[in-house]
Amino acid sequence: HHAMTAPDRRRSMEKLATTYRERSDRFDMLKERLRAGAKVAPAELKDLKRELEMDEHKIEPGELAARLQTSLSLGLSADVVHFKQQTFGPNELTPPPQEPEWRKFMRQLTQFFSLLLIAGSVLSFIGYGLSSTDPSNLYIAVVLLIVVLLTATFSYLQDRSSSKVMEKFRNFLPQQATVIRGGVKAKIAARDIVPGDLVEIIGGDKIPADVRIVSTTGLKVDNSSLTGEPEPQARAIKMSHENPLETKNLAFFGTLATEGQALALVFQTGDRTVISQIAGLASQTSEEETTLHREIHHFVKIITAFALISGFVFLAVGLGITKGAVISNLIFMIGIIVANVPEGLLPTVTVSLALTAKRMASKNVLVKTLECVETLGSTTTICSDKTGTLTQNVMTIAHLWYDSRIFKCQTSTQVAEFDPASPTYLALRRVAILCNRAVFRKDGEQTDAEFEAQPIDQRKTIGDASETGIIKFCQKQIDIMQFREQHPKLFEIPFNSINKFQVSVHSLPGDPRHLVVMKGAPERVFGRCTRYVQNGEELPITDEFRRSFQTNYEALGAMGERVLGFAYQHIAAPTEPGFAYQNDEVSGSNFPMEGHTFVGFMALIDPPRPSVPQAVKDCKIAGIKVIMVTGDHPITAEAIARQVGIITGETAEDIAKREGVPVASVAPGRAQAIVIHGEQIKEFQLEDWNRVLAYPQIVFARTSPQQKLLIVENCQRRNEIVAVTGDGVNDSPALKKANIGVAMGIAGSDVSKEAADLILLDDNFSSIVLGVEEGRLIFHNLKKSISYTLVHILPEIIPYVVYIILGLPIALTTLLILVIDLGTDMFPSICLAYEPAESDIMLRPPRNAMTDKMVTDRLISRSYLQLGVIETLGAFFAFFVVMAEFNLPPWMLVGTVATFPDENVVLGGLGFKERLAALEQAQTAYFVAIVICQLASLLSSKTTKMSLAEHGLRKNMRLLYGIIAGLVLVVLVVYVPALNMVFSTQPLPLVHWLPSIPFSFLIFFYEELRKLVMRLSPMGFIERHTYY
Repeated sequence: HHAMTAPDRRRSMEKLATTYRERSDRFDMLKERLRAGAKVAPAELKDLKRELEMDEHKIEPGELAARLQTSLSLGLSADVVHFKQQTFGPNELTPPPQEPEWRKFMRQLTQFFSLLLIAGSVLSFIGYGLSSTDPSNLYIAVVLLIVVLLTATFSYLQDRSSSKVMEKFRNFLPQQATVIRGGVKAKIAARDIVPGDLVEIIGGDKIPADVRIVSTTGLKVDNSSLTGEPEPQARAIKMSHENPLETKNLAFFGTLATEGQALALVFQTGDRTVISQIAGLASQTSEEETTLHREIHHFVKIITAFALISGFVFLAVGLGITKGAVISNLIFMIGIIVANVPEGLLPTVTVSLALTAKRMASKNVLVKTLECVETLGSTTTICSDKTGTLTQNVMTIAHLWYDSRIFKCQTSTQVAEFDPASPTYLALRRVAILCNRAVFRKDGEQTDAEFEAQPIDQRKTIGDASETGIIKFCQKQIDIMQFREQHPKLFEIPFNSINKFQVSVHSLPGDPRHLVVMKGAPERVFGRCTRYVQNGEELPITDEFRRSFQTNYEALGAMGERVLGFAYQHIAAPTEPGFAYQNDEVSGSNFPMEGHTFVGFMALIDPPRPSVPQAVKDCKIAGIKVIMVTGDHPITAEAIARQVGIITGETAEDIAKREGVPVASVAPGRAQAIVIHGEQIKEFQLEDWNRVLAYPQIVFARTSPQQKLLIVENCQRRNEIVAVTGDGVNDSPALKKANIGVAMGIAGSDVSKEAADLILLDDNFSSIVLGVEEGRLIFHNLKKSISYTLVHILPEIIPYVVYIILGLPIALTTLLILVIDLGTDMFPSICLAYEPAESDIMLRPPRNAMTDKMVTDRLISRSYLQLGVIETLGAFFAFFVVMAEFNLPPWMLVGTVATFPDENVVLGGLGFKERLAALEQAQTAYFVAIVICQLASLLSSKTTKMSLAEHGLRKNMRLLYGIIAGLVLVVLVVYVPALNMVFSTQPLPLVHWLPSIPFSFLIFFYEELRKLVMRLSPMGFIERHTYY
């Protein structure tokens, strides 16, 4: 590259920069348009969704270096570095744009429900403007605004506390990196790296950018956060796969080098890296509206329509009767519209959700947005990642094979059954400990005592996942470090992917001989053996033993386990002075590599978390389908899916094998389960998706992030409500697209937590089941709250109607309406959120979000037309009883609209002042009557089908406190003189509390009878028409 002149170099660099810029501009433009909600041509979207198209792994390193204007030996020169830093900017992921706090607050203020109340407030201001003698409209306007502001503030603070928890999670990317620039090695901040830099990577480092491997000695990287493969992947210089995510000669930004070292060439930095494109895919993925949001929208539409229709009907009737008193009729229309609005429901819904979120937090589920609590309850499909979510992300020994039989070992789903004193087992364990480079290490500041006290499975180690699994297994029986000290290592040939085995030579305590030990791929190790151990004796290998080896090897492999073979050989210690064991490619080794004695296998698997099988079972009982979506190998995926119960039936392959026929001839409907490889998805058409997603049990293996996204989209197209669980960066686009994304709090990557709606703080899949239960419960309880709250709307509206049509004085003032809506009724309706489940809600299928709405015509009919009517009759009865005592019977009141407020008229022997006092006392009685009837409607709302006697009052004591709070408020409003002034109420004699009590009992027994009929004839007329 030195032959190239400076201007040439600069020109080609500028060209390179331009192509990058154009590409990323196109990307940004698309993102912007998507954000703005523009329709984007499918072809363009395909462009974004297709697998990343890169050729950096296909071309020769020299050609790549030339393209990046760098040298494979000296790295970049200083002037080029400077230019590139200007062009490409810092090597960091741009954080997703943070929504300013005021926008978040405004979003809460402009929820549908809030808008409805704001509209009510504006109308009341207008009403006050039309007639400023009556201040009650002004009070209403102000109170409504206060309700909206308080509720919005509450929701905003709730969401804010969740996002505070989120902020703690952000620290994902590599800090320092070693680069070679101008032939000099230096440590620099990773953010200063540019394309073309030559970097040195050592085990334990985070990869600082997307790099192409130039030379390597045993480098392995942990790609689990990108591809979901639990095993560290070896890196090499040659391209091993067309797909950049699978080829061995690339390593990606943010993944971890677990061991070995390498020299590599940076070809992408910052926002152009693969991880960023996945994060980008997540940020362009449209978020789904929460199911609760839809429900509330639906409800608000119904209420608004009802309010407007009744308002205009009465305006017309009023104008007809009063012959054109426009202003007063407009004020009444506004009164009716506002009376229809359930002011108390907004705070009720918000507080109920917050209480549920709090309850979930105590079960280790962090809710980021309140509304998603309910979405989880209506979930019909869970697409779960495997590694780290369903499994523990630790390789564990599951089986041993020696003495010609398979033994189980202790894991989360099985009990150990091998004999730790058997001579063959001891020979196997000796090889396993010695031919192994993994060691335990102290965690940070740990003292020796703390390290010893720590359970072996939780100790930190250095080494690859399989070797770590082996030492954790052996350490439980014997101290491996001490055992290694007694058998010092004299020489070692590390594992490499060509030979697929590793060998070491050790001296033995109290034995002049030396020991050669070998472990690796079973077929390679076995091929170098001539004898085997049976019950502690060495015997020559027979054909029968060969067959046994092969069948057991295949059996363990079919369980998705990673099988390693072990062998040893005693050799005479060399006597010649200055002898050193050695091994090189030309002359081979100076100790035997053949003629070993085969001892047995150890088989490892990343085992399921102990609580997962039960959780999957609970999901199935609750009618939720669990689909596994993983980047791992199909065989392993299927094995784990069977262990946790995602797959219980046969696949077409199983049936074909059992019947000895080709797979193609198995009839489509017969197989219950299907395992799909990511490569197949690339060819999928619409009908393929429909065919596959119709299977009850599904596993997708070897999937890329884009494919995870496709799986979610296709489930949603089939009207499924989809929850996605995942912990890797590769899960984030799917997490975002899902109706509800669930990330892992401990193992999860930051990008995934950013994209999710819920975070499982203890990484426990079974917390999801608790979440589903809470979500279903909150749906039912909100239904009960709404139903209860709507009952008092009718007795609040009818006084206006009677006023206009019959000309009676108004039976309930606007201020008392507000006392009911925001006081006496709100406490109990919030307490309904604590109501325990009636029957087992986890035995029902999920609700159908299309048809099973929160507010149904049956609920409206119960609240308005059944209980509302009884309550209205009770309230008017109390009103008329009081008025009659003052010598103003109902028939005298009809048509007194004009005369009642006239100071010169005497009615029933009462002057204006006395009449007014009588009216205030009657209005107070009307108010009290509503509260008393609401007690019965509250108790009836505790259950939708069960008898209250069966359900009991004891399970939700908070309801009692809610009732008491409501009653205390009533007593204050009725008997405190200062409040009598504010609310125009009069102290009631005790006898005036009584008229509404029979109506209260009527409500209660009517409801109990209705529920009894429903229980006696399920799905009969009553249930079909009144069960909400």
